Amino acid sequence: MAAAKYFPRKLLSFLSKFQFKRQTNPSSLQFWFRKGHATHSMFQKFTSLPHNNIKSEQITSLVFHLEGALLKSSSLFPYFMLVAFEGGGLLRVLILFLLYPLVWLFGEKQIGLNIMVFVSFVGIKSDKFRIGSSVLPKFLLEDVGNEGFNGVMNYGDKRKIAVSEMPRIMVECFVKDYLRVDGVEGRELKVFCGYFLGLMEGKKGNPVVLKEFHGDGKMGGYAIGIGCFEYKAFDDHLFSYCKEIYWVTEAEKRKWEILPRDKYPKPLIFHDGRLAFRPTPLASLFMFMWLPLGIFVSIIRFTSGTLLPLSIVNLVNSSTGFKSTLSISNPSSINSTNYDNKPTGLLYVCNHRTLLDPIYVSIFIMKPVTAVTYSTSRFTEIMSPIKTVGLTRDREKDKEIMEQELSRGDLAVCPEGTTCREPYLLRFSPLFAEMTDEIVPVAIDMQVSMFYGSTASGFKWLDSIYNLLNPFAMYSATILEKLPSSQTCNSGEKSRIEVANYVQNKIGKALGFECTSLTRKDKYMILAGNEGITK
Repeated sequence: MAAAKYFPRKLLSFLSKFQFKRQTNPSSLQFWFRKGHATHSMFQKFTSLPHNNIKSEQITSLVFHLEGALLKSSSLFPYFMLVAFEGGGLLRVLILFLLYPLVWLFGEKQIGLNIMVFVSFVGIKSDKFRIGSSVLPKFLLEDVGNEGFNGVMNYGDKRKIAVSEMPRIMVECFVKDYLRVDGVEGRELKVFCGYFLGLMEGKKGNPVVLKEFHGDGKMGGYAIGIGCFEYKAFDDHLFSYCKEIYWVTEAEKRKWEILPRDKYPKPLIFHDGRLAFRPTPLASLFMFMWLPLGIFVSIIRFTSGTLLPLSIVNLVNSSTGFKSTLSISNPSSINSTNYDNKPTGLLYVCNHRTLLDPIYVSIFIMKPVTAVTYSTSRFTEIMSPIKTVGLTRDREKDKEIMEQELSRGDLAVCPEGTTCREPYLLRFSPLFAEMTDEIVPVAIDMQVSMFYGSTASGFKWLDSIYNLLNPFAMYSATILEKLPSSQTCNSGEKSRIEVANYVQNKIGKALGFECTSLTRKDKYMILAGNEGITK
């Protein structure tokens, strides 16, 4: 019965694709059918989508298939791997990876989709699930095709509704917040006692979407749809309201370019999660092959960093895949011999990429510095090869702590207060500007190959471990010139906010990063729903 049900649709899809290859003018090909509210469907190439026969003002709504008409990749597997890793850990990821042959055999659209949903979601607390807003948008944005994006966004302020094969909770934030789309219809997940069962509700119309965007249940005006042959988008009831449906082929999608970052409707500044790569089946295989060796290599890196002199640590790191580059604007300006008679040490002010920032400052200047931090775990402080002092977020107490440490030697501080992975700088806390006039800005960047060594919602004590587990990493630093006396609080009579902004701009310019007014609190509220809790 099932085969008989789907055979006519598969035959229709095959014949339509076959006709594409034979027609020199595919935009003239139409297929008329009676189903629901639809009057006809135009099977034509996506490149011919700009409506030649329809005036733009006639169109009131657009329904598009997210995976078929917008994303370049045709596989959903990497997104479920991300959910499995971030929501369930390495064991769940391994189970899903081992089941991939079964997913491939049955296909990712029906039985295979159910398998991926079950393994990824079963047993996860529904009220704690934030992966759809903190992790997936980055990978979904990096998979958006430029041509597909232009096709969807060409409709300006028309009502747009995305239809997805994935559970709604995975894509809703991405669609609404980053694409500025009005609504999304996806599968709902079944919940029992606050936990996902790993099962989806039947493919039915979303009453919320219908009520909000269609009023009485009928899409007013002239609605069009954009789908893909590889997905049964025309089975979705929302497409039955469309007067015309345009189809995209997989051959066309393979020619699409990835959407450039400067065309993102909303800039991607914050994202969470440990995986720094797109976990395709092949990339996931490499990860599992690397982990046994990676554990051994990370032990070597950790041991050398804690036991060996700083002059040797960089050599060991480089030989194990942790490359580093250093640029010094004016070496004489940071020569400690120039400050032997000064009452305080140098204050190195860095942007914050990872927990390794102060450690690499020590390696680069070839002497230990004290690091002041806001929210590192006790485990990280114990394992750190340099002295680490925790701040309290009480301004007077923190000022006293920093003054004491500066009186004993050089100090490194990251006034952003938290890490930022993207090419942006968060607002600098101005407290450091009051401590001393001997301020040296340090512009830092780090590129990792497999894991991020920072987290907003995970366990912070694992940050250093994930950092050291990377097969390769590139750490670069530029030690800028010491602030001129005219740009300091004491000698230059600048306000502490002016000094903080000046240092932020200098570092941003050196890195090519954009300066923002966003704060640590903004990051944690977006990614974790709290103001930053150390775990």
